[in-house]
Amino acid sequence: MTAHVILIAPAIGADLREARFGGDGPPEPAALAAARTAAGAVPPVARAWTGPAERCRRTAEALGLDAEPAGALADLDTGRWNGLRLDEVAASDPAALAAWLADPDAAPHGGESVTALCARVGAWLEERAAEGGRSAAVAEPAVVRAAVVHALALPAAAFWRLDVRPLSVTELTGRSGRWNLRCGRELLA
Repeated sequence: MTAHVILIAPAIGADLREARFGGDGPPEPAALAAARTAAGAVPPVARAWTGPAERCRRTAEALGLDAEPAGALADLDTGRWNGLRLDEVAASDPAALAAWLADPDAAPHGGESVTALCARVGAWLEERAAEGGRSAAVAEPAVVRAAVVHALALPAAAFWRLDVRPLSVTELTGRSGRWNLRCGRELLA
């Protein structure tokens, strides 16, 4: 049985543009309009999911996906850093930030480590493999990176080497315990 999982990064919002940890703000109006324009570019799917963030939910709606929320697709939990910008954390706690960026098992913020995120998202992805068929998910860039790390059996440290642009598509096709990657492309109408 083959599973085809289409991962779509949400439309950009102020939180993402500002590199703010744990932001749950809405997408920018122009970005949401771009998602509506690109709705026809999403192939038909048997099931669709969305991360719990407002940006993910509203992007899924704009794309015309009847998506069910999935807690497993929540953004990386950055604990006490939630709501802060990356530059603020770098200024107030540079050693903790450096440790977090260097060690995927570290969680100096009191939240979730990158390794834990990769395991959580990997479990969700393996459920899709067991179901088979074509599905889609609108999920935060960190979730898409975690899915790629899991699917390709990369070391968790590779997480920081992957870039996921807003409204980009990353496709994973799995069969017989193995995943193949079609690297991110822009979602175009």
